[in-house]
Amino acid sequence: MLMPKRVKRRRVHRGRMKGKATKGNTVTYGDYGLMAEECGWITSNQIEAARVAMTRSVKRGGKVYIKIFPHKPVTKKPAEVRMGSGKGAPEYWVAVVKPGRVMFEIEGVTFEQAKEAMRLASHKLPVKCKFVVKEQEGGEA
Repeated sequence: MLMPKRVKRRRVHRGRMKGKATKGNTVTYGDYGLMAEECGWITSNQIEAARVAMTRSVKRGGKVYIKIFPHKPVTKKPAEVRMGSGKGAPEYWVAVVKPGRVMFEIEGVTFEQAKEAMRLASHKLPVKCKFVVKEQEGGEA
């Protein structure tokens, strides 16, 4: 699973997700992408499940890029523990995703293969997603 090698602080505030994504909102590395249409937390397990679904769908052809990383720790207290006595220990890691964020990209496959791979990956994620194609730069020199 994805997680940071080391962190400055073990426990962080939950924060809030408002506005649209200003970074990572274009397809940069691959030819096709999967863009989030709503905000949410995506766990490292969900990222891995989506990656496996995509690579299996294209039968290990092409190249898959993961453009999100779970930096945020989510804490949880053990079962049947009374209230108080501090915050719980980090349980898992999440990536905060806002609308417009391109989460995965793929290249080296056909349009139909990419669309099917992204459809399978989107079923593994807790946010609504849409399939996007890279805009070609139409520059005549």
